[in-house]
Amino acid sequence: MGRHSVRQSCPEHQVSGIVTRFAPSPNGPLHLGHAFAAIVAHDLARARGGRFLLRIEDIDGDRSRPEFAAQFLEDLTWLGLAWDGAPIAQSDRIAAHAAAADRLKAMGLLYPCRCTRAEIAAAARATGPDGPVYPGTCRGRAVDPEGAAWRLDVTAAMALTGPLAWQGETAGPQVARPELFGDVVLLRKDLPGSYHLAVTLDDAADAVTLVTRGADLFASTHVHRLLQALLALPVPVWHHHPLLVEPDGRKLAKRRGSPSLAERRLAGEDGRALAQALRDHCFPAGISLSQRLDCVP
Repeated sequence: MGRHSVRQSCPEHQVSGIVTRFAPSPNGPLHLGHAFAAIVAHDLARARGGRFLLRIEDIDGDRSRPEFAAQFLEDLTWLGLAWDGAPIAQSDRIAAHAAAADRLKAMGLLYPCRCTRAEIAAAARATGPDGPVYPGTCRGRAVDPEGAAWRLDVTAAMALTGPLAWQGETAGPQVARPELFGDVVLLRKDLPGSYHLAVTLDDAADAVTLVTRGADLFASTHVHRLLQALLALPVPVWHHHPLLVEPDGRKLAKRRGSPSLAERRLAGEDGRALAQALRDHCFPAGISLSQRLDCVP
């Protein structure tokens, strides 16, 4: 993939009225990587006369903290970004997530699983985008569903939908390959829904037509396309942008203490100037824009 600019667009997908979104999780402060992602989504919407939505993905149990969500609004405003409509709280849709899961259960496509990560790692025979691929240990077994996770029987689901494809703005047409993940968890033991289920349902509910997100989530699109087919949801186009990475090639991350936007804002830095620098690919020392796009292994 060549040099990427958040101001670029792909003529074959330029349509008026597109809807993009930025959907951070309030389990820590935003950093420069989040700022870049928000700018990509914002600028694509504005360049095409569309709408830019802000969704707070706050269903991560005790890790989701309202003070971070409030901080996000100040950070984005400081960057000069304006979203359309009120911010959307993912937690308002827990009932819809549960209803969709019940629908998949009624179709015979979900099964309970009590395997631990250690057990999965020991039994796995392959590695996928998220690590060891679940080998289907609990599929077809009598497992107590109380307190269990629920997995999607991907083989059965694909037999039901048939071949699927999806369109990437930067990667072109793709054949959906959800089998790369094995039987993914759609309902977690401790939380109402997984990322895969919640984000797919929420993007449909928000009428998002252009899903903008980092290249690290490229492979997840295979699973999301399968869920869209199973639940008769509209199919958007995906725009996966490069990631800001540290000198060792790892993406910026809250857990590794990447400088937060709030710290920069409170220190008096000019947020609009920072946003323009990110648009121009002028990054702080040691930070670069990765051009890696992981399509399939």
